[in-house]
Amino acid sequence: MTIRRSLRLLPVVPSILLLLLFLLAPVVWSFYASFTDASLSGKAARDPQWVGADNYVRMFSDDSFPLAAWLTVVFVAASAVLGQNVLGLLIALLMTRSRRAVSSLVGTAVVAAWVLPEIVAAFAAYAYFNRDGTLNQLLGVVGGQGPDWLYSFPMVAIVLANTWRGTAFSMLVYRAALADVPRDISEAALVDGAKGWQRLTYITLPLIRSSIATNLMLITLQTLAVFTLIWVMTAGGPANASTTLPVLAYQEAFKFGDIGYGTAVASVLILLGMVFGAVYVRLLREQRP
Repeated sequence: MTIRRSLRLLPVVPSILLLLLFLLAPVVWSFYASFTDASLSGKAARDPQWVGADNYVRMFSDDSFPLAAWLTVVFVAASAVLGQNVLGLLIALLMTRSRRAVSSLVGTAVVAAWVLPEIVAAFAAYAYFNRDGTLNQLLGVVGGQGPDWLYSFPMVAIVLANTWRGTAFSMLVYRAALADVPRDISEAALVDGAKGWQRLTYITLPLIRSSIATNLMLITLQTLAVFTLIWVMTAGGPANASTTLPVLAYQEAFKFGDIGYGTAVASVLILLGMVFGAVYVRLLREQRP
C-alpha cells in the first residue's frame, strides 16, 4: 500500500522540486540576507557579515517604515477589499440581470484592462492622471480645472488605477459563483415578497460566501505585491506619500544598495502576506459544511 501511494506521488515530484528551487529557496535566502549587512557594492557585497536583528531594529526606528506599512494597508483595503471586490461583485450582479449584448460589452471593457501587461496599464494610468493627462483634459472640456493628481493625491490615483486594472478578476470569480446559485431559491423568495436587497443579503451572498473568501484572499495577496504600477505612476512620491512596502524594499535594496535592510522590509511583507493567507484559509475551512 505504501509503495502504491509513493508511485501516485511520483508524477508531482518534479513540480515540488521546481517550487522548492524557484519559490522556497528565494524566500529562505531573503530571510537569511535580512540578518546580514549584504550590499550591492563595497566589501559587504563580496563578504556579507552576520549582523543579527540590527536591520529589524533599524526598520522599526525608521520613520519611513511605519508610513510605508500604513500606506500598504490603506492601498490593499481601498483598492482590493473595497475597490476590486465590491465593484467586481456589483458588475457581476448587473451582468446577470442585463441583456447578453450589454453583458458582453461590459465584460469585454472590464477584462481589457486586466489582460494588459502591467507596465502598459501603468503607463496608461500615468497618462490618465498626469497634470496634463486625460482626466484633466476632460475636466477642461466642461470648464473645470483638475489638480496634479499624482502630486496632490498620489494614493487616490494609484488606488483608482489598481482598482481599474484588477476588477476583472473579481468580476469573473463572482460571475461563475452567481451562475451556480439555484434560481428556484431566489424565485421562491420573490414569491414570498422579498425585495431585491433582501434576496441579495439573505440568499445570494450566503450561498457564494466561499467564493467571496477565496476572491478576497487572492486579490489581497496580489495587491500586497503590486510594485510596477506604483513605481511608474509616482515612484513612491512625493515625499514617500505613496511608498508602500514593495516600493520601500526596492528603494533600500537597489536604489541605495542596502540589500540587507531591503530584504528585511521584504521579509516583513512576506510575513504579512502569510498572515492574510492564514486568516482567509481559516475562513474557508470554517465555511465548509
